[in-house]
Amino acid sequence: MKFTKMHGIGNDYVYVNCFKETVENPSEVSKFVSDRHFGIGSDGLILIKPSEVADCYMEMYNADGSRSAMCGNGIRCVAKYIYDYGLTDKTEVDVETAAGIKHIVLTIKDGKVEKARVDMGEPILKPELVPVIGEGDMLVNEPIMVDGTEYRMTCVSMGNPHAVVFLDEDVKNLEIEKIGPKFENHERFPERVNTEFMYVLDRNTMNLRVWERGSGETWACGTGTCASVVASVLNGLTERNVLVHLLGGDLEILWDEKDNHVYMTGPAATVFDGEIELP
Repeated sequence: MKFTKMHGIGNDYVYVNCFKETVENPSEVSKFVSDRHFGIGSDGLILIKPSEVADCYMEMYNADGSRSAMCGNGIRCVAKYIYDYGLTDKTEVDVETAAGIKHIVLTIKDGKVEKARVDMGEPILKPELVPVIGEGDMLVNEPIMVDGTEYRMTCVSMGNPHAVVFLDEDVKNLEIEKIGPKFENHERFPERVNTEFMYVLDRNTMNLRVWERGSGETWACGTGTCASVVASVLNGLTERNVLVHLLGGDLEILWDEKDNHVYMTGPAATVFDGEIELP
């Protein structure tokens, strides 16, 4: 199987051009290639396929083989791939996902995509659509008991379910490997959940660490970063335009008041091309 290793601020995936390749049993392939000792090493597998309604279709699998509807860092890399590898010559592209079609504006430098701005669409706040078990039209600053401790969460879906938790101290000392799985598999989340742990620095800046369902802690999460800014605005903690510091780098997020869409801007990078023998 021919592949390309790419990352968006450290959130790395194995990308396969399914205009040319056929991948049988992608769930098992994702687990194999994600292994950092016996495979390639990644947070998952992303297949780039033809689409009848967009420039391409993005099919995504987590490191544990589970399917995911959307990935903010991944979709920037998909857009970079189809431009850099000649599948399109447009600087504005549409990518179809299981969470809908996303419009992306590309920034080109020396003939290659340097960064991309993704229209991530409207945030989903209704609990039954996130999904999360709870009452009301939205869950903002909602108490939840996890491993004997009460936390406050705000629940948002940006194509994937997210629980955003605000901390009173910086996230760098957080024991995320201990608490992350407890949130991910909590009974209030019927489809498991991605959890963002946030520390607000000022009205336009925050630090963030992410525990992704099926992958564990990742260096960045595009949908999670968008969800975190939505949550911080709903809680009155930041403005709508926020620079988010993650382990792998920075993302610029704007929750536009005019159209209620969330826009994410960040880099996309190619690491290497390769070929791997599948078991």
